[in-house]
Amino acid sequence: MFSHVMVGANDLDASKKFYDAVLGTLGIPAGITDEKGRLFYMSPTGVFAVTKPINGAPATAANGGTVGFMVADPATVNAWHAAGVANGGTTIEDPPGVREGGMGKMYLAYLRDPSGNKLCALHRMG
Repeated sequence: MFSHVMVGANDLDASKKFYDAVLGTLGIPAGITDEKGRLFYMSPTGVFAVTKPINGAPATAANGGTVGFMVADPATVNAWHAAGVANGGTTIEDPPGVREGGMGKMYLAYLRDPSGNKLCALHRMG
């Protein structure tokens, strides 16, 4: 459905450290920085990008927005969360674990990146 997702950041060095770590737990190679200083993380199904806002204003996190990453299993969710906390992220909401609701049974974790963007690692359980 999506070709890419891009989030804003104020400190691209801190963002690169954070995203290289958390996306690395998902098997995604380290980010590539283009000539404009934007970070790009390539996967077989799409691109995740991080940039300073082009209007020159500070980056702000979307109120109510979340970027979710599909994860292979609960152990990888836990590794993703641990890597995020160890590299400048902030744990939010409940600890990593099982949630059940209208979308079925899931194992997930939430973090905020160094710029405040809300992220989720999600594994759909059978």
